[in-house]
Amino acid sequence: MELSQLTAISPVDGRYRRVTKELANYFSEFALIRYRVLVEVEYFIALSEIPLPQLKAVSSSVFPELRKIYTEFSEADAQKIKDIEKVTNHDVKAVEYFIKEKFDVLQLEAYKEFIHFGLTSQDINNTSIPLSLKEALEQVYYPLLEQVITKLKVQSKEWKDITLLARTHGQPASPTLMGKEIYVFAERIEAQFKQLQQVPFSAKFGGATGNFNAHKIAFPQTNWIDFANTFVNKQLKLNRSQTTTQIEHYDHLAAHFDGIKRINTILIDLCRDVWTYISMEYFRQKTRKGEVGSSAMPHKVNPIDFENAEGNLGIANALFEHFSAKLPISRLQRDLTDSTVIRNIGIPLSHTMISLNSINKGLSKLVLNEDAIRADLDRNWAVVAEAIQTILRRENYPQPYEALKELTRGKSTIDKQTIHEFIATLKVKAAVKAELKRITPFNYTGV
Repeated sequence: MELSQLTAISPVDGRYRRVTKELANYFSEFALIRYRVLVEVEYFIALSEIPLPQLKAVSSSVFPELRKIYTEFSEADAQKIKDIEKVTNHDVKAVEYFIKEKFDVLQLEAYKEFIHFGLTSQDINNTSIPLSLKEALEQVYYPLLEQVITKLKVQSKEWKDITLLARTHGQPASPTLMGKEIYVFAERIEAQFKQLQQVPFSAKFGGATGNFNAHKIAFPQTNWIDFANTFVNKQLKLNRSQTTTQIEHYDHLAAHFDGIKRINTILIDLCRDVWTYISMEYFRQKTRKGEVGSSAMPHKVNPIDFENAEGNLGIANALFEHFSAKLPISRLQRDLTDSTVIRNIGIPLSHTMISLNSINKGLSKLVLNEDAIRADLDRNWAVVAEAIQTILRRENYPQPYEALKELTRGKSTIDKQTIHEFIATLKVKAAVKAELKRITPFNYTGV
């Protein structure tokens, strides 16, 4: 079978391709090759700007043409590099040879050996990958996450006056407000989002074992640390790790994955709460003509968006967990296990993206069912017991907690009448009794 959305093994590239295809610009094999070409070209330009003695004759007028090698990079170019790789059996070396061919066309043959000068493949990989991640997060993930936060804030404002029966341990508890409960999630996500945005996009750039051995032996007068810092930090807009082995140590990359994982965990919590509210009929869901909820039960409108999101978030977090635990570990100056793992970072981000889209869709379909919410409150007048006993404490009434416990605990029916009859028996001032009678499950909502 030919590869297509129908024949793809992974649902990321199959069933959900319409949702995830944007990430192909950052995490596909094509994208990785293009980012490698970008780094190699920009490195050559940076060497020319020092300038190294052998590159003094390179005019800045040729830089726009050099940059076209990656700005106009095509699938045919990527295939050419893959064809070269069949001979070299080395992906980064294939990129070097491809660019050398481009130099021939641009009549820059005299300078070809300064492509990939003094570098190891990880100088390219460990700048290409954080650059692709940075751009993917900033251009795709952040905006989508902000949509969720914004949606939650809008709904929390819309429902700010809707009294809701709270549940602790699954049991009726002191009333709260639907808007506040929704805002809890907005605030939690936003706090973790801000933390995530503070994590640097670290890159390794220092030669074969991180010491600029080849650079220094060839040009001992050049300050290669300053050069690399300027190139990585200012040109590529990453954060160069100062002391490394052959590879980036990935501690900050792990922090990115842990940060997204924490956000995903909050989103799982959100999905489960909304799912529960739907099961309690606090929310109904908008329907679409022709849509089916169950193949057997025509009445059903299943909370599939939140279920889909929860499942995909779980897959994403499992992978993020592995990446965070694996990538910072490498034997001595390096082994190849990082390469195997890091090629997959687009997968958990894809599952995360699928989830965010599902959550946005699900939240947009929610319709508040105030009748069900009010009916539940009216069935649970026992929740005002906390309020009554607290006022009685204020009045120095003897053992108020115990009195309310005796009245309410384990009782099948506690309604307005039960509460008011109890209040009538209390030996307190008439004004206090009136105060107590004004308390209802609908207005006992705090600040």
